[in-house]
Amino acid sequence: MNQRDPLKRVLYIDLSRKSFWIDDRVDLFERWLGGIGVAVQLFKEEAPKNIEPLSPENPVIFSIGPLTSLYPLASKTVALFKSPLTGNLGESHAGGRSAIAIRLAGYGAIIIKGASQLPLYLVIKEGEVEFRDGSALWGISNANTVGRILREAAIGHGIRTIMRIGKAGEKLVSYAAVITETYRHFGRLGLGAVLGSKKVKGIIIYGKHSIPIQDKKKYREIYDRLYRLAVGSDAMKRYHDLGTAINILPLNYIGALPTRNLNSSRFEGAEEICGENIAEKKLARRVACAHCPIACIHIASIREPYPDEPYFYKTTFISYDHELLYSLGSMLGVKKIDDVLRLIDTVEAMGLDAISTGVCLAWATEAYKRGIITINETLVELDWGNIDNYIQVIKYIVEQPNDFYGMLARGTREASKHYGGQEFALNFGGNEMPGYHTGYGAIIGYSIGSRHSHLDCAGYRVDQTIKEPPSPEEFVELLIKEEEWRQILNSLTICLFARSIYNVENIIEALKPLGYNYTEEELKKTGEEIYFEKQKLKLKLGFKPEELKIPSRVFETPTPHGLLKREYIEEALQHYIKLIEYKTLQ
Repeated sequence: MNQRDPLKRVLYIDLSRKSFWIDDRVDLFERWLGGIGVAVQLFKEEAPKNIEPLSPENPVIFSIGPLTSLYPLASKTVALFKSPLTGNLGESHAGGRSAIAIRLAGYGAIIIKGASQLPLYLVIKEGEVEFRDGSALWGISNANTVGRILREAAIGHGIRTIMRIGKAGEKLVSYAAVITETYRHFGRLGLGAVLGSKKVKGIIIYGKHSIPIQDKKKYREIYDRLYRLAVGSDAMKRYHDLGTAINILPLNYIGALPTRNLNSSRFEGAEEICGENIAEKKLARRVACAHCPIACIHIASIREPYPDEPYFYKTTFISYDHELLYSLGSMLGVKKIDDVLRLIDTVEAMGLDAISTGVCLAWATEAYKRGIITINETLVELDWGNIDNYIQVIKYIVEQPNDFYGMLARGTREASKHYGGQEFALNFGGNEMPGYHTGYGAIIGYSIGSRHSHLDCAGYRVDQTIKEPPSPEEFVELLIKEEEWRQILNSLTICLFARSIYNVENIIEALKPLGYNYTEEELKKTGEEIYFEKQKLKLKLGFKPEELKIPSRVFETPTPHGLLKREYIEEALQHYIKLIEYKTLQ
């Protein structure tokens, strides 16, 4: 590798001592590529075995890949930490400008450890870190306001990214998010709470470093090919036109759209909250991540009149996608698109993960209607579609005015353990359910995926392409094989929307001008090794696969493949446990 390439450098930041240093880590980046592959190794080096998620010893790793800032759609930053929501490995990805800013600042990874006694924000440049007083920002409830202040506070040159937490992160809500730029997030698994525990309100990163390329002619050829594939792809056109909100109607049609806490898999209001209707009536503009020609981020606008002021309106711009329309729409029985957008806006202002928030509200609503909890706990009445009360409950989750909301701020797993209703608490490994009830692939994928996310192995996609499921053992091995390959994509930090463009052949060719020479066998072997390195790390952090529990509700509500059988999924989980035990003991 070219010794001037900034990718191989790791920036270490110690908040407790207000110090930083930089190490060359050629060994890691040449062995594990970047992204999640490198982040896992750095986390193993920095994290004690029995760390608590909100302790100073819990490191936060940001990592990027060798294709970052060089090829289209290589736009993601990987964050790794111990999750306060699941109590295990937390992994979250964000787009925007963060990945390019990190690389152009001269780093392939950033490690933040320790904790500050007073609120601060970090300004990171090439060879320099500033620890700035953030006391005036602490307590500002709207995360977007924080972003505007930080933009004005730190003027610099080059590509810039701004990450910040909202009040949810300050209050250590277990599913608090980190917002980057305006419409991108490290959403899942509680990175916002981890930064809140370290008293980090925001992070600004500037970069204008140049990136060496060994074979510029070959690089230009590969770049042009990938660019043409991206802009000419029908799949990418759909992401540009409607985004993932295009999923609402098809999922509803086949009976796979979780509705009212999965009491149903069809929603009578789907046509109102679908991507087509929003695009026709509410779409204001599209936004792209840096170095992406697709622009899949869709921004809606809503106008609300000012009280007693005729002809004066407040216009609010709100990003949306399938997961938000599901979790704050169908999952809560909210039928009007303006109401869904208001909920999204409230979640955004507080700095929460939208999926976990919506599923928590859905569980609380059903628990309230069943009498498991009462108004003494909720403080307001809960009913499907009651927007004003849902907005108040979102604020209560952050403010935590009583024990119930303190528990709900820890997620559905902990709340249902304390109050009951575990059979309809829709979480897998502690992480709340994504917006697909498509069949065995989805449920097994949520259970065995490293993040307990639909994006780990995309079982929900498999469900929609097969007539009959294979044997439980075959299904598990199929999903693991897909997750192994996604470790390569996530080490190169490629947007998963571009996974069909970045196939094995194109990745091998894209790496060559940068000095990497992989065969197909070597690349796939690396993905397998990263996957099992991650499994070993999860076990070290306390993950016990034998304790995975499937909420009964998923067996009570039909999927496109009919009612699921518990015995099938239990067989699948047993096979997964045997595979993990065998591989991790080798």
